[in-house]
Amino acid sequence: MPLPWTVTAGPELQSPKEPGKPQTLAQGTRKSNSMKVPSIHHGDTLKPSLGSLKRTFLRNSLPASTHKPKEDQGLIKRSSRLLRSLRRALDEGLAAGHPQVPAVTEKPSSVTDGISRQASTGMGPEDLELQEESKSVTDLITERQLVKAFEQLRFLETRLVADKTSRTFAQDPTAYARRAMDVCLHYDGIAAEIGAIVREALGSEGVDGEALAELAQVVNLEEEAHQAPQAEGDFLSTPRHWRRHWEDAVLRSAQERVQQAGVKVTPGAAEGSSDLAQLLAELGGVVRRDLQKVRLEIQPAYKATDFPVWETYLRAFHSAVAQRLQELARDARGCEQLYVLLDWAANVYGSPDFLGAPDLTLSTEPLPPLLEPALWARLESDYTNFLETKITSCFDSILQLEQSRWEAGEELEVLQGLYHTPLSIDVHMLVAEHVKAAGAISSELEATTLQICARALCLFVPRFEKAFLASKAVSECYLGAYINAFVEMRTSLLARFPGTVKELEKPLVAATNSFQKHLIQMTQQDIQPLFKMLYTKNWLTQDTLRPLMDKVVDFAHHLEHVTPLLAQETLQEVHRFVIREYLGQVLRPHERFSGLDRVNGSHKMSLDAQAISNTFQGLGSEAKWLDQAILSVAEILGETYKDDIQRHLETLIRSYPDIRRDHVLAILALRRLGRRRNHNLLQHTQDLLRAAPEIRPSPRRVLFEEIEVPTSVDVLITCI
Repeated sequence: MPLPWTVTAGPELQSPKEPGKPQTLAQGTRKSNSMKVPSIHHGDTLKPSLGSLKRTFLRNSLPASTHKPKEDQGLIKRSSRLLRSLRRALDEGLAAGHPQVPAVTEKPSSVTDGISRQASTGMGPEDLELQEESKSVTDLITERQLVKAFEQLRFLETRLVADKTSRTFAQDPTAYARRAMDVCLHYDGIAAEIGAIVREALGSEGVDGEALAELAQVVNLEEEAHQAPQAEGDFLSTPRHWRRHWEDAVLRSAQERVQQAGVKVTPGAAEGSSDLAQLLAELGGVVRRDLQKVRLEIQPAYKATDFPVWETYLRAFHSAVAQRLQELARDARGCEQLYVLLDWAANVYGSPDFLGAPDLTLSTEPLPPLLEPALWARLESDYTNFLETKITSCFDSILQLEQSRWEAGEELEVLQGLYHTPLSIDVHMLVAEHVKAAGAISSELEATTLQICARALCLFVPRFEKAFLASKAVSECYLGAYINAFVEMRTSLLARFPGTVKELEKPLVAATNSFQKHLIQMTQQDIQPLFKMLYTKNWLTQDTLRPLMDKVVDFAHHLEHVTPLLAQETLQEVHRFVIREYLGQVLRPHERFSGLDRVNGSHKMSLDAQAISNTFQGLGSEAKWLDQAILSVAEILGETYKDDIQRHLETLIRSYPDIRRDHVLAILALRRLGRRRNHNLLQHTQDLLRAAPEIRPSPRRVLFEEIEVPTSVDVLITCI
């Protein structure tokens, strides 16, 4: 006859030898967790029905509707181990010579307190009345008196193990299986309640500090009671790993909270970034509030224990956020969404101020990357691919904006004394904005973005140059403004990003030179016809140079609003053009002077040379090397002492090493000296030219080389 399965309620449970009120492990009804154990009755003598026992056990092991599927898996795993232990107990009973044991029958319509009140116990109605007066283990679990519930279960578990060791159940192994199952189910009930308490801690109803303290205490008690695993197949007295169960519950709770954030937002519906930004803002708010709640309310409830509350919750939320971001990364579309995702991960979540308090930070311990390196690299690659298209589109928009200004004939502003167009500012802001945004995420992405901007700008500059020069807006003002813009672009970008955009220098310099060339050509075309009035009969008596110089002065006023370096170069080029064209008109005369006219013409040339020099000096030209050219030719033509002509030729050749024999012949043809003197001067000139070092002057110091002197009869006569 097996011993009665009774337990004394209250503190006296600690001493099994002291008598007390008998109590069965009660199975009550709960709001969130109800563990129903079928009543076990002795019926006819039959073989043990393991199939029936297993079905009953598995059905009763299923958690309540509030439990999560992940918790069910742990319970079922433990159930399988328990069944193996029960089968071994039954086999031992049969091997002991007791082939017949009470069968396990199911009664779906009745719910017991966990252990049968009357079956094979000898318990009568009086004992049952005593049990009703005390609280069952299930009631204690329901009321979250977890410590008391565990103490009672531990007492029953210890007693059950002792009975098994003493072979009390040799004649009735099913009774052992039934009671062991009841103990394990109640242990699982405590574990399920631990998970429920953890989930409710982050809910909106506030933190139950007493429940959390009870939770921590019962976990420590269980670890002290079950310190080492038992022999294989023995499920009782084995560690329940409630601390790990608590950590898993914290992780599930964090995952639930993170997954619920922004559930009404669908960031993949469009390529815009507003929806995704809203979702991430809500996600950040949830994580921030929950972790603040952990530090201020939940962690103090565990203060009497060694639970690593903050670290566990921190790791749990970090893992949950990483999982959520991976899901969002799969659906992210377009440059804006990818950047919002990368920026939130790098700058918002990764900010020391993310949790909103100095003593709260995500960097209290090393955490794994929020996004795996491979995923991060893929997101950056996708972002840069979209960015390349976007930046090209932005440059197209800038070109269209400038074209609209040309078509509208907008007048240019003069800012700080220079012609101004917003082109340089637009380009600089475009590049700086994207590079700065990328640099906020990573230095690698910053370098890649800078390269993308540089390539796009290298393609944009020649396109812009071609479009502008083909438009009707070409004028001194616009040319000067774009010269200023490209010079500013070159200096500012190279200063902002030194050593990284050298490839920009070539197209920017080429475009600047092209605009400068067209600016000079406009002036040349404007004043070219006026040179035909020089070195004529009318020129001897009229001031034909003044209209020409007036146009030069008007042009120079535009140069005052061009960047100084380019303005000086342009002014010197116009100065050189005026001297060159003047000499060309003299060396290719439509009329030839002799006698007094030649002397008067020489004098007039000297006056013109002085007027040209004074004008350009007044405008700021630094090309003083040009002043001697017209004067030297005038002195040769007007020199009355013929022996000094050789000296003037020497001065001319030394001052302008690009002069050639043809130019000297043309000058001597105008002077009309005798054959012998011409021959001597030409011979001396040849000697001087041969003796001069072969030094190629810079393009900006070339004068006579660009003057074409056609062969004429007078020149041929001079050569003979």
